[in-house]
Amino acid sequence: MNQRQILQAMSGLMAGMFVAILAGTVVSNALPTIIADLGASQSSYTWVVTAELLAMTATVPLWGKLSDLFNKKLLLQLSLLMFVIGSLLAGFSHDTTLLIFSRVVQGIGAGGLTALAQVVMAAIIPPRELGKYSGIFGAVFAVGTVAGPLIGGVLVDTDWLGWRWCFFIGVPFALLAIFLLQRTLKLPTVKREVKIDWLGAFLIVAGVCALLIWVSLAGNQFDWASWQTAALVAGGVVLLALAVLVEACTAEPVIPLDIFRNRTVTLTTVASLLVGVAMFGGTVFLSQYFQVSLGKSPTIAGLMSLPMILGLLVSSTVAGQLISRTGKWKGYLVAGAVIMTAGLALLSLIDADTHFGLLSLYMAVLGIGVGMLMQNLVLAAQNDVPAAELGAATSVLSFFRSMGGTIGTSVLGAILANRVATEMTKGLEKAGAAGAAEGGSGGGHGAVPDMSTLPAPMREIVEHAYGVATADLFLVATPFALLALVAVVFIKEKPLKTTSGMERLAEEAGEAPGAGISVPAQRSGDAPSKADSGPASPVA
Repeated sequence: MNQRQILQAMSGLMAGMFVAILAGTVVSNALPTIIADLGASQSSYTWVVTAELLAMTATVPLWGKLSDLFNKKLLLQLSLLMFVIGSLLAGFSHDTTLLIFSRVVQGIGAGGLTALAQVVMAAIIPPRELGKYSGIFGAVFAVGTVAGPLIGGVLVDTDWLGWRWCFFIGVPFALLAIFLLQRTLKLPTVKREVKIDWLGAFLIVAGVCALLIWVSLAGNQFDWASWQTAALVAGGVVLLALAVLVEACTAEPVIPLDIFRNRTVTLTTVASLLVGVAMFGGTVFLSQYFQVSLGKSPTIAGLMSLPMILGLLVSSTVAGQLISRTGKWKGYLVAGAVIMTAGLALLSLIDADTHFGLLSLYMAVLGIGVGMLMQNLVLAAQNDVPAAELGAATSVLSFFRSMGGTIGTSVLGAILANRVATEMTKGLEKAGAAGAAEGGSGGGHGAVPDMSTLPAPMREIVEHAYGVATADLFLVATPFALLALVAVVFIKEKPLKTTSGMERLAEEAGEAPGAGISVPAQRSGDAPSKADSGPASPVA
């Protein structure tokens, strides 16, 4: 594909990626209205959020493996179609049971989009040129992240639209993406004998879901130290241990364990997990900080995230262009990790009285660091694996980043609840109010308080509590970013390849006599990375 064809295909990929991001962010400001309209409980509120995230995170590795076995274009269109079906079901839901089910369908589709968009990019674009295009995807990620809550807030506040359009709005983008991909994306189908590891896929999904349900609900629906925790953790660990045994013995594993012999893949996976914990775990609560501690409306809260998004947009685009021009990438990874750590540390200094100018500077620093780091971790891994394992390697990074975000959000959310309760208790006791303990505990575990209904003295206590608690979250997230920096430092820089994934796959296939592409043929053509990849799998 020439550059014009690549840019045309990118339009469909970008529309698909925007849809995937929008699915997870557009309902954040609309959920209180949705749950109230359906007459649901706080438990349902949690599951509407958790169901989509669980389905997306758990299915990313499966989509990635399927992309190594089947036509990538067809799989991408299938994931978009699943997203459309899930969105329509969610928009027409009249009870929370159907809504939660539809969010699972949405999550499965979004998992495919998350994994496959980057796999397709690596298939059609050489790693040397991938940086400048990755910058465009970073920009789409940034726009989707900030536009989601903003669009959701506007739709809910508009009487003639309402919350159902939070789900309908993604459908036109998904249908447009399907059409654009059909017209512009040209990918040959590599015919080969395939055998899907259904048992391994089931064990991985079940084990991951058990652990994600635990971190999502612990501290909210049940205590961290409880029989539910013991059951979910033990069940998840046993299922994943069985999955490792199955993956080590099967001919077509969902996650090829031997890719972790590759030093670059292992280190970028660790860094992606830590980035997920630090970045998503910290920033997901910024909207709540804007609304509660600073007293802003949902729409204004969405706009206040712009400095961080603009920092991410500029840094990802500029870094991508420079990487493509020079072929050097490690320096940007290290600089991004340093700047991200500094941004989180600066945000740990905020409180209810922080000036927006200073807050904007701190958010911009964090955005610049994330923009230089997150997408280029994928580039480093894709550059150092055989073409036949691009899907698996890419999905592993996406999977661990999503899992890190889920873990970070849940654990830091529990910390926020306890810190808010403590600070409100202190504030009420200092004010000499009766029932301090009850007031304190209510602030942490209930819904976001309606600041407009609180008297001025109580409003000041709540604002202070959320300001202090949010700062503590960033302080807790900072060491995770520092550990990501350590992982990045040990990644060995290798020259970026000048052939695309499909070209490399064709070269590797050409070295194998006979029909089809056997495992040895897939791996023998990537000689420069064999030192890191270790010996061929005994399965071969």
